[in-house]
Amino acid sequence: MMQRKHTVYLGLGSNLGDRLKNIAAAISRVGSQVEVQRVSQIYETEPWGFKEQPKFLNQVLKGRTILQPLDLLRYLKEVEIQIGRTPGARYGPRVIDIDILFFDKKILNSTDLCVPHPHLAERAFVLIPLAEIAPRFKHPILRKSMRELANQVGPSGVILYTGK
Repeated sequence: MMQRKHTVYLGLGSNLGDRLKNIAAAISRVGSQVEVQRVSQIYETEPWGFKEQPKFLNQVLKGRTILQPLDLLRYLKEVEIQIGRTPGARYGPRVIDIDILFFDKKILNSTDLCVPHPHLAERAFVLIPLAEIAPRFKHPILRKSMRELANQVGPSGVILYTGK
């Protein structure tokens, strides 16, 4: 019997060490459990929440997985540790951050995981790359497309990363 594959959107961010290498390592490792279908371009972004820290590189990927939401979360946390993430301040600097933005069109609210990601609609650094790879995908609660949400927030503090 084939297991059903779930469509997931993951947000990746890094602002410590070799940011580009950290994101590439995350995508590579995530690929063992998530069949990566699309990746956005990489964006350099202002920090969100805690401002006094280096700029982030951010990217969003769309993929398919047979894992259930909490199993995927556990796996992603393991990947973060393998790449070098250590416990730190909430919204503080980090080697890698991998967030589950959407899991199918599920709405989950538990102490461990909230999907869709609760701050997604106010974060240009997630919405701009999401609108790039899934412009018509609708937020299951807000019922707006990624393009509509990105337009509402605007591109402030989010620039295409050119490696310079």
